[in-house]
Order: sequence, then structure tokens, then C-alpha cells
Amino acid sequence: MKFNASRYATMQYRRSGASGLKLPAISLGLWHNFGDVDDEKVFRKTLHTAFDIGITHFDLANNYGPPPGSAETNFGKMLHTDFKQHRDELIISTKAGYTMWEGPYGDWGSKKYLVSSLDQSLKRMKLEYVDIFYHHRPDPETPLEETMAALDLIVRQGKALYVGISNYQKKEAAQAFKILKKLGTPCLIHQPKYSMFERWVENGLLDLLETEGVGCIPFSPLAQGLLTNKYLKGIPKHSRAAKKHGFLKKDQITENKRWQIQQLNALAEARGQSLAQMALSWILKDNRITSVLVGASSSAQLLDSADCLKNLNFNSDELTRIEKILNVKE
Repeated sequence: MKFNASRYATMQYRRSGASGLKLPAISLGLWHNFGDVDDEKVFRKTLHTAFDIGITHFDLANNYGPPPGSAETNFGKMLHTDFKQHRDELIISTKAGYTMWEGPYGDWGSKKYLVSSLDQSLKRMKLEYVDIFYHHRPDPETPLEETMAALDLIVRQGKALYVGISNYQKKEAAQAFKILKKLGTPCLIHQPKYSMFERWVENGLLDLLETEGVGCIPFSPLAQGLLTNKYLKGIPKHSRAAKKHGFLKKDQITENKRWQIQQLNALAEARGQSLAQMALSWILKDNRITSVLVGASSSAQLLDSADCLKNLNFNSDELTRIEKILNVKE
């Protein structure tokens, strides 16, 4: 399989916190579009396009699909055919923390679950190790010391090179960082939900990550598609919001939200960008952000997202206007 020989020339790479690892500014998330319900030809082309433009980081989790596990299985197949000669050029991450199998050992943050889940993920992807393994969400019942000790153990077993956390608030993230540092396996990166419409990370978490030398890779930067041109005129028939399953619901697309999207879209057009590109640029303007995770249902959509890197600068008037738009309440 031949890929673009100059693929690393145009992609930006950013160091993850105080570590030695650099990630592409745009990373590809396999949360949707890579399961058994999806078109293999389409997602194969998306993976090829990603690598061709210098995207070296592919982000998975044990439960990605549907059905759960199928995204890892499908990615593993292509990794060993299409990308066989390029494993050492890739950063492959996976996670555990949400429900994966029945019974008391298939969810949350026990050592039993995390170790067993990663073993299953490695088998699905036919890998000896992943580059990054995350605890996907905090467990309110398991001691944090046990969960972090499991991450430390996994690195010492050679099953992951680095570890990260996802969906942790500032206080619990600080505790996790302290425990991991004491164990000798510092946290590489935090994966929080962050977009123009969801900004909780600005209330201290980003400052903590900077202080502790931990990277940040936001997921859902386009707010499940709200920050695209899909919903400018309503809810399209085949959009995520129109589906019965999924995380984006029709009642989330209020008149006020649609007005905000339209105003942001006008500003994006004035900047020479699509709304999606501006939404990604707005996150990446912050040097505390290592990379931003994007999903893509096609190679064309991925290329459109990656074009955000052509304009990451905002002037003060643009930033002020964005704040005014986002602060308009129902």
C-alpha cells in the first residue's frame, strides 16, 4: 500500500504536555462510522485519507461500533493489511470505563475490568500494545488509587506506552495526576468534551493541565454536528438529530441554538471558513490543546475538517463577536 510521500509536510504536530510525544493537531476518532453497521469501503478510504494528510493518531475505545468492539476489529483488520508497514508511524489509543459486557466486571474502573478490557482490545486489533490507554470515565465507587494502579500496571506489563484519562473534572483529575506521578507513570493526556457549546474545561481544568504538564485532546468539538452547516435550516432527514438512537436529540436544536449556529456560520464565512472549520480552529487557537478529535463519515468530511489548520488565528473583534453569540440565552 502506497501513501502520500509528503504526508508529514503540511500537518502540524504538537507536544502532549511535558512529554516527549507529539500528536497531529487533528486526530481521527472512530467513535462512529467504523462499526459493522457502516460501509467498509467508505471507512477504509477515510483511514487512507487521514494517513495521507499526516494524521497519525487513531482513537478508539472498547465499546465503539456498533456493535461494541466492532470498530476495534475493523480497524485491526485494516491495520494489518493496508497499514502493515507503518505501525511505528501510528499512535493507536483505546479506552475502557463504560459498559462493555454483562456482570460486575464489565464496567467502570476496577483493575479487573481495565486489565481484562485491554486484553480483549489487543486481541481484536491483533496488537501487542497500544500507544495510549485511557480510563474512559471516573468511577464513583472504585478507589481512584486502584484505577490508577491498574493504568500503571498496564504500562509496566508492556500493554500500553502511555496512559490518559477522559471525562474527569478538575478535582478528580488533579488527584489522578498526583497518584500516577507517585507511581512513576505520569498521565500523558486528558480527553474531555469541549466545544463552543460546552466549555466547562475553561473553569480550571485547562489551567491544571498546563501546570501539570498534561496534554489535552478534546472530543465532540463540533457538538455532535451542531457546529456544522447541517442544521442551519432545520433538522435534515438523515442527520444524527433525526435518528432515534444517538446522543444528539431534536429538542437540543432550539430556535436560539439555530440562531447561534447561523450567526457563527456568517462569521465563519467572513473568515473564509466553513462553520466546522472555525469551530475546530477556535479550540486549536489555545496552545494548551495538543490535538482535537474529529469524527468523519467520509474522506471529504475529514479533508474539510483538516482545512481548519489553514487559519487558526482570530482577531479580538472575532473573539468578542463569538462570545456575544454564545452568551445569548434561551
